[in-house]
Amino acid sequence: MTDVKPDSDPASEAETLFELLGGEPGIRALVDDFYAIMDADPSAKTVRELHPPMLNGSRDKFFWFLCGWSGGPDHYISRFGHPRLRARHLPYAIGEAERNQWLTCMLQALERQPYPPALRERLMASFFETADWMRNRPG
Repeated sequence: MTDVKPDSDPASEAETLFELLGGEPGIRALVDDFYAIMDADPSAKTVRELHPPMLNGSRDKFFWFLCGWSGGPDHYISRFGHPRLRARHLPYAIGEAERNQWLTCMLQALERQPYPPALRERLMASFFETADWMRNRPG
């Protein structure tokens, strides 16, 4: 059993999602794996084509976003302001196929990380919700 000081708040000692993901190095590994999978997997062709030929900028933006989203440093907001995810993605046709391709790449990237299954499931549920919300065309 862990000793808790009487004047400390146990909730404040809980790990943040940022910490559970391994901080910046862990999030960078996840993002790098995600884009490597998307770039190499022919079944992700449609979603890959929505990105620029060189993925460095996309990698950095997603890394910066996930750091802040997970409770770490707000790198994205400090550079670009509020993420406005849906508005920023409106120029791209995103339907079920693109959503599913993105999610498949993310699932594979998550499986490469040393995360416990419950954390992977939690992340996939959040990613599905956001990816589904990003759809801007039927089908």
